[in-house]
Amino acid sequence: MIGAPGSNDDKIVRRKLSDQVLERLHDMIRSHELKPGDYMPSERALMDRFGVGRPAVREALQSLHNNGLITISHGERSRVNEINPATVLHQSDELARLVLSSAPGNLDHLKHARQMFEMGMVRVAVEKATAEDIAELRELVERQREELGNATAFISIDMAFHRKLASLCDNPIILSVSDAMLGWLFEYHVSLLHRSGSEEITLLEHAKIVDHIEARDTAAAIEEMRRHLERSRVAFERQG
Repeated sequence: MIGAPGSNDDKIVRRKLSDQVLERLHDMIRSHELKPGDYMPSERALMDRFGVGRPAVREALQSLHNNGLITISHGERSRVNEINPATVLHQSDELARLVLSSAPGNLDHLKHARQMFEMGMVRVAVEKATAEDIAELRELVERQREELGNATAFISIDMAFHRKLASLCDNPIILSVSDAMLGWLFEYHVSLLHRSGSEEITLLEHAKIVDHIEARDTAAAIEEMRRHLERSRVAFERQG
């Protein structure tokens, strides 16, 4: 609805020059005039092209850098970054950690989301895992066993185990989301494993998951994954 005459709705807001430059630069990237790995035009070239001053160009370039679209290095020309699901999610890392620390319930929501996500991943793993994939999963379980007593190394291999399952989906978005969730939970997982003394249980559960994948038993693999992540979630709650 159009506002009444004289209301604020009728006022034309003048856009900042830097915002207009930023929009043009976005268009250049979207149209592939500027491709991943390309050097950005110099500040002088952009000033001449758009008819604006250096401050507007610099502010627009800084915005692109802050959003992960380009990399600005001191003493070098800026370059266009490869944009993929991983780079997009990486940009939200700090915000995600802030959200997790701002309210206790958010961590539990993330753990529940991960549980649902990984139950779907293991279903695909049952369908797609090759003999080589299964051997790699078993090797990860043994490598994890060798790190008993070293919480940080143990959980690092734990993450590699779950990342391997995610990779079997052959979907870069699923792999990137899995990496992001594991990264956001990393500091909590280290504390959980160290305090709960659950390393042996984790190893047993991982081994069972691999057994069910090898047996092509979808229902058993999904249920084992559900129990594995539910047990971790409840153990954390009891010690929190």
